[in-house]
Amino acid sequence: MRKRDRLLFIFLALYFLTMLDTQSVLEILRPVQDPELQKSLVELNMIRNVEISGETVSFTLVLTTPACPLREFIVEDCQKAVRELPGVEKVEVEVTAETPQQKALPDRQGVEGIKNIIAVSSGKGGVGKSTIAANIAVALAKAGAKTGLLDADIYGPNAPTMLGLTSAKVEVQNNDKGQEILEPAFNYGIKLVSMGFLIDPDQPVIWRGPMLNGIIRQFLYQVNWGELDYLIVDMPPGTGDAQLTLAQAVPMSGVVIVTTPQTVSLIDARRGLKMFEQLGVNVLGIVENMSYFIPPDLPDCRYDLFGSGGGEKTSRELNVPLLGCIPLEIPLREGGDRGIPIVMGESDSASAKALIKLAGEIAAKVSVAALT
Repeated sequence: MRKRDRLLFIFLALYFLTMLDTQSVLEILRPVQDPELQKSLVELNMIRNVEISGETVSFTLVLTTPACPLREFIVEDCQKAVRELPGVEKVEVEVTAETPQQKALPDRQGVEGIKNIIAVSSGKGGVGKSTIAANIAVALAKAGAKTGLLDADIYGPNAPTMLGLTSAKVEVQNNDKGQEILEPAFNYGIKLVSMGFLIDPDQPVIWRGPMLNGIIRQFLYQVNWGELDYLIVDMPPGTGDAQLTLAQAVPMSGVVIVTTPQTVSLIDARRGLKMFEQLGVNVLGIVENMSYFIPPDLPDCRYDLFGSGGGEKTSRELNVPLLGCIPLEIPLREGGDRGIPIVMGESDSASAKALIKLAGEIAAKVSVAALT
């Protein structure tokens, strides 16, 4: 390279570097959108702390949930955009998350410190609702979200078994107002409250509706939940007092309806979904559990034990999203019995991957509901 050309190159490089500033980085990123919200990352204040050091641009990307299912795609879009600026050779993106607070409702009392309350419900028992609730709670915690699980199935509290907390002891303390406050149990990164901690293993709960209403409200308002991004509520099956109490007590971010592909399950799931719609609760979507069976000796085979396509058909007919189809595997059942959720014990299994993806889908829809 001749001396004159070399000087020209240096001049142009210095010119482009002086033109590279925070505003130019923000402007090049302005067209990049959050795929769920379909709004500019810059307008949503999701691009922060822009720094320029020579040929390196760094900034913080603040997502609306730690469990964002499209995290990698958003980062790639940001890096690709910034590299189009002259003089930029390297783009460093630090990813964090700030979970938005569910909108308040004038006639319902929120729970202090809890940003989003998500119910997991079903029209009938035996569809794996508690398994779904426990695993999505653990998956959200693994992603970095502050998560709690409220076992509202008062008559059949299974969450302590599924989370390996059958021998856990919970304490009741008095706060400065003389009110009794329950300290939740803790495992796998989530806080748990359940009737199972308050009764003997073989003791039946023989209560009428008002007592059920009272204990659910206590689990909401008289527990030291602390700061939570998500409180997952494992509902009992059906359309009874527990569902009505929760829907009328707190502003809910939404409800997830769990079903199997079987016709009798879908019939009851539709009733449960319609009940929440009538109560003004946002239905996030349907989860088809036990969608197909994967035998351990033939992992490439799928058997439709309970039928097929029922969840998709119902979601189309009721105009709600099908959030995911969870396969049935023996380790999924074994993990629940041993108190090791499959998203922790065998995270590479088909069931675990589907549940982790489901948790991300739920979190994304909750963020959209809170910000729109």
